[in-house]
Amino acid sequence: MNLSKIFTLTLACIISFLTLIPNAQALDYTKRDLFEADFSGQNLSGSTFNKANLRSSNLSNANLQKVSFFGANMDSANLEGADLRNAVLDSARLTNANLHNAILEGAFATNTKFEKANIEGADFTDVILRPDIEAILCQNATGTNPTTLRNTHDTLYCE
Repeated sequence: MNLSKIFTLTLACIISFLTLIPNAQALDYTKRDLFEADFSGQNLSGSTFNKANLRSSNLSNANLQKVSFFGANMDSANLEGADLRNAVLDSARLTNANLHNAILEGAFATNTKFEKANIEGADFTDVILRPDIEAILCQNATGTNPTTLRNTHDTLYCE
């Protein structure tokens, strides 16, 4: 076998191996300063971001199922299209966050701050919210989630 064939075969094996390595799964980012971090499109399911600074971070289109963001600062974070099913958002700050088309189904979000958050097309099905927060969110509840096909207004049980 000549050297170029060996090189090509070796390169193909390396590329195949790298595609099997998962993206940053189930990692602990507790109390980390992740200001403007880019986690877009990554699979972070089961990870922990408790009390982390995720201000202005990009988590768009990320798999954030069962992730804990307890007490995290997510001010101005981009969560567009993120999958936050069964996530813990309790006491997190999502002020000015972009939740456009995000799926929050089954998330725990009592005491979460959503002031000035973009919730267009977000799915809040079975999200545990305080009644006063739910009323505030209903004032801006528009759109339909493109994945679940549920109306934001309906998932928040707005009147």
